[in-house]
This record gives sequence, structure tokens and C-alpha cells, in this order.
Amino acid sequence: MKLRNLLSTSESIVAAFVLLATLWGTSFVAIEAGLHYFPPLLFAGVRYAIAGAIVLGVAAVTSGRTVPSGRDEWLGVAVAATFVIAAYHGLLYVGELYISGAVTAVVVSLAPVLTAVFAALLLPSERLGPVEIGGFALGVLGVVVIADPTAAGVGGSTLLGVGLAFAGAVAFSLGAVLLRPLRTDLPIAALQGWAMVLGAGLLFVGAAAFGESPAAIEWNRTAIVSLAYLTLLSGVVAFLIYFALLDAVGPAQLHLVGYAEPVVAAVGSWVLFGSLIGAEAIVGFVAILAGFLALERRAIAAYVGFDAYHWPALTGRK
Repeated sequence: MKLRNLLSTSESIVAAFVLLATLWGTSFVAIEAGLHYFPPLLFAGVRYAIAGAIVLGVAAVTSGRTVPSGRDEWLGVAVAATFVIAAYHGLLYVGELYISGAVTAVVVSLAPVLTAVFAALLLPSERLGPVEIGGFALGVLGVVVIADPTAAGVGGSTLLGVGLAFAGAVAFSLGAVLLRPLRTDLPIAALQGWAMVLGAGLLFVGAAAFGESPAAIEWNRTAIVSLAYLTLLSGVVAFLIYFALLDAVGPAQLHLVGYAEPVVAAVGSWVLFGSLIGAEAIVGFVAILAGFLALERRAIAAYVGFDAYHWPALTGRK
């Protein structure tokens, strides 16, 4: 049975949404824990090399075609591997050397806002009006509040970490927009699996370029649990849930999972490390969320006006 067939009721969709937010939100905390024992780029590379191989195996079993063919399909894989896997996660992991996983999750929640802006700039069918521009400004203001450059100083570690996480969100959003014209009938699981494997290769190249060595990995229980969790649960399982939800509710509603992740990450950081995010991160998150609501106000209004009262429509089946 395909996973998407299990999402036939509103309750199952809500449960899958909560589980996805939990798995991806706690991944920021798992990265923070694992970085004590792994060099960052090697850490991300090992995670996605294993996860990609597993996702490709799942794709081979569940779909009729797993190997890309033609220029557009291979170009789509290359874009996803470069921007969505390698650049995004490389910058994210290095950024978490300087800021907590919870703060990183808040900064990365800007990605849907950036995606809308890049779509307006690069795709002829999209455009931004004054309200959308204001929403983008709110989102950027949120990141500035989190970085707090006046307190951190130009060379402060917090500012550096926030800047790297922001650059990662830019890479992810740009990759998502560049993929839109390259949509083909290649199953999304196959696309993601190839992107993970090739993206892992790029991360390994980056690790070698920056002098990271496998000898620097400190194998202990925390390192193994962190890697296993990121690879199997927030990697393979979470992406399979994501594919099923994408099919069930579409991308507009699924974007909202990004705004549940910081809450989960904040709770996880408090439970594991006893750390709480500061007022700046909370204010920044509210500004980013307000920016997203401004950008997506029409889609949200349409969704609330109909689907909120007709839950079967959430399944994508009439």
C-alpha cells in the first residue's frame, strides 16, 4: 500500500502534518548535537549519501521509473542536488556551529517568503504587489532582529551563524523556483533520491576542499544516534511523509509545516540542552510569519473560506 493511500481522512492528514513538523523540527536539534562529533560538511554528506540510497531503493519498489532521462530531468536533479541538498545543508550545518538549532529553524522559516520573491523575479506568471513587497520586508526584518547586529557586532558569531542560515534558506528557495520549469513525469521520490546522492557527493567535495577529515569524526553513542535519526527518521521517513502530503494537500498548505518546525526545535533544545530561545528570536519569528501571511494571503483566504469547512477537500479527492 502506498503511503498516500493512508491519508484519506482529515485526521490522518493532520497526524502526518504533526509528525512531519516534529521530525523536521527535531532535526535541527539533532544536527546541533551531532556537530560536537562530526565536521559539518562530512556530517551532512554522510547523512544524505545513506538517505539517498534508501530513497532510491524505495522509489525502485514503488514507482515504475527511477533513472532520469533527457536534459530536463537530469538538469532538475542537478539543480536539486546543488541548491536544495548541497548548498542548503552545507550552509545550515556550518551555521549551526555558531547558533542553536532552534534559532536556525527560525531563520530557515523565511524560506517560503524567499521562494515567493524568487518566483516573482524569475517566473513570468508570478508577480509581487505592494503588500507582497511589504511581506518580504517583514520577513527580512525578522532575520535582522534575530541577528541583532548592533549587539553582536559586525564580526560576531551570532551574526555569522544567522548569515549562513539565511544564505542556506536563499539557496533552498532559489533551487525550489528553478525546479518549477523542469517538472517532468520523473517520480518525485526518484528525483529526491538522486538529488540526495549527488548532493552528498558535492558535500564531500566541499569537505575535502575545507580540510575536513573522516579521522576527525568521534564515534560514540550520541554521534551514532544523531546520524541515524537524521538519516532514517528526519531523512527517509520524513521525506516519504512529505511526498504523500504534497500529493494530498498541495504545496501551499504544506508550506505551513515550516512554521511549526521552529516551535518543535525550541522545545527540543530546551529538553535536551536546557536552552531557551531569546526574545529576539521570538519577535523575528513573528515578523517572518507575518511576512509569509502577507505574501500568501489570497491562497490562505481561499483555503480558509472553503476547505476549513469541507475537510474531505484536504485529501485532494472529491
